[in-house]
Amino acid sequence: MYKQIATLLFLSCLVLACSPPQDHSIELASEEQQEISQRANLINESLKRCSLFMHAWLDEADAKTGLIPRNLEEDRNIWNAKDAAADNYPFMVLTAALTDDSLFAGRMHKMLKTETNLTSRLGAMPDTYSFVEEGFTTTKPDTPSIVFGASEYVKDGLLPLTEWLGPSPWSDRMISILEDMWSQAHIAVPGGYITSNNVEVNGEMLQTLSRVYWMTGEEKFLDYAILLGDYYLLIDHHPTLDFESLRLRDHGCEIVSGLCELYAAVAFARPDKREEYRESLHAMLDDILSVGRNQDGLFFNIVNPQTGEVTNEGIADNFGYTLNGYYTVYLLDSIDRYRKAALDALSSLAAGYRSYDWENGSADGYADAIEGALNLYNRENLSSVANWMDSEIRVMWEMQQPSGIIEGWHGDGNFARTTIMYAFWKSQGTYLKPWKPDLYWGALMRGDTLLIQVRAETEWEGKIYFDVPRHAVNMHLPLDWPRINQFPEWFVVRSDTQYDITSSQGYHQLIGAESLAQGLQCSIASDEVLTIQVVKSP
Repeated sequence: MYKQIATLLFLSCLVLACSPPQDHSIELASEEQQEISQRANLINESLKRCSLFMHAWLDEADAKTGLIPRNLEEDRNIWNAKDAAADNYPFMVLTAALTDDSLFAGRMHKMLKTETNLTSRLGAMPDTYSFVEEGFTTTKPDTPSIVFGASEYVKDGLLPLTEWLGPSPWSDRMISILEDMWSQAHIAVPGGYITSNNVEVNGEMLQTLSRVYWMTGEEKFLDYAILLGDYYLLIDHHPTLDFESLRLRDHGCEIVSGLCELYAAVAFARPDKREEYRESLHAMLDDILSVGRNQDGLFFNIVNPQTGEVTNEGIADNFGYTLNGYYTVYLLDSIDRYRKAALDALSSLAAGYRSYDWENGSADGYADAIEGALNLYNRENLSSVANWMDSEIRVMWEMQQPSGIIEGWHGDGNFARTTIMYAFWKSQGTYLKPWKPDLYWGALMRGDTLLIQVRAETEWEGKIYFDVPRHAVNMHLPLDWPRINQFPEWFVVRSDTQYDITSSQGYHQLIGAESLAQGLQCSIASDEVLTIQVVKSP
C-alpha cells in the first residue's frame, strides 16, 4: 500500500512539474467565508468538549483495573457491560482516536484488554465486575442478564466503533461476543434457537447481525437474523398485529429498525426472503404510522397497536431511530409515504421542539434526538433541520460541567457520540492530526467542490484526513441504509477517482483517493489561514 501511495504522490508531483504555470487562487464569497469560519469554531469546541469529557472520566477510573465505573454516585464501584462498556467507554475511545493518538494506542487498548480478561464469563460474554470484591458481583452467572449486557455492548458500543475504525481489536471483541451469544442460544423457535426473547435484545441483534453478515461474509450471521425475522414477521410475534404494548422509544423501538435492517440485508442477499417479509413488514410500518404518531409526525413513547390507545403520551427522543427503518424501506421499495413520514417529523422540529424536554431534561435525550435528526438530514437536507440542530447542540453542550463531566452517569458517552457526529457534519468528514486545542478547521460544499480552511493560534504541521465510503469499505454493505448510531458519510473520496487539490499556499496536485484517505500533509504558520479546494477530476 505504501509503495502505491508513494508512486501516486510521485506521479502527482511529476504532473505538476510538467504543467504550465496556472492561476490556482481560491476565492470565497463573504457568506462562504463566514459559514466556514463558524464551522471551524464549532468543530474546535466539539473536540475540546469531548476531550474534556474523556479526561474527566479517565480521572474517575478504578485505580487498580483502570476501568471506568458505571456511574459516579450509585454503582461507583462496579463496571458493567450494558452501561459502562456500551454507552460510555466506546466514545472515549473514539474521542482519543481523534484527539490523542498515544492515549488511543495505549490506555484505551489496555482498557479493552483488561475488560476482556477480567469480565468475560460465559465464553466471551462479559458480566458485571466489582472493583471492591475484585470479581463478579454474583456467585452464579445470570444468563439473561449477561446476554442483555452483551447485546448492549455489541450494538451500542462496539458496532459504531467498528463502522468508523474498521478492523481493530474492538471489532475482534465484538465478533467474539456475538459468536458466543449465538453458540449458547437456547430458546427454541421454528428453524432453530435464538439467544433471547427480550424484544430490545432481539432488535439489537437484528441490526448487528444484518451488518456483521456483510462485514464478514459469514452466512451464519444472516441465518441467525432470519430466525429472528421469521419469529417476528411470519409467526405470532408481529410487533403490531400481536403486541398489546409497543414501545416506540429506547428499549423497544430497536425492533422496528432492526426488522427493516434485516429486510435490507435479505433484499440483496436472499431476495426470496424479502418477498416473504414484504407484506408483514409493510403492515407493521403502516400500523405504526396510523396509531403511533402525534400531530407533528413524532412518535409516542408507548402505544397499544391493537386498540390504537396511546399508553404513554411522551414524545420519543429516539424518533430518528424508528424513522431510519422507514427510510430504509423507502430506499428499497420506493414507497413515498415512508419518506414522507421522515420529512413530516423533520419539518416539525424547528417550529415546535426547541429546548424541548426530551427526557426529563437529560443531555442523553438531546443526544438521541440530535443524532436521529442528523442521520436523516444526511439524506434529506432541510435547512430548518440544520438550524434546529445548531440550536439544540448548544442546549446539550451547556449541560456539561466545568470538570468535563456531563451528568455523571453512563449516558455521558452519548453526549460525546453525538457531538462527534455533529463535528463530522461541520467538517464534511475530514479530521486533522495531530489535534491540539488551538486548531481550527471547517469544510463546506460548493456544488461538487469541497472547500476547507485551517488555522491555528500557533504553528501546526500534520495531515488532513478525508473520509471514505465506510459503509462499503469497512462494512461491505451493499447500500448505505440509515442505521442507529452510525456516523453519517458526507464528502467521501472514492477509490476509482482522482482529485484536483488546490491550496492558497500556491500548490496544485492531482491525487488519488487512497492517498487522501491516508492524509494530505500540510503546515501552517501561527494565525495563517490555509484554504484548500478539492475537486473531483473529470
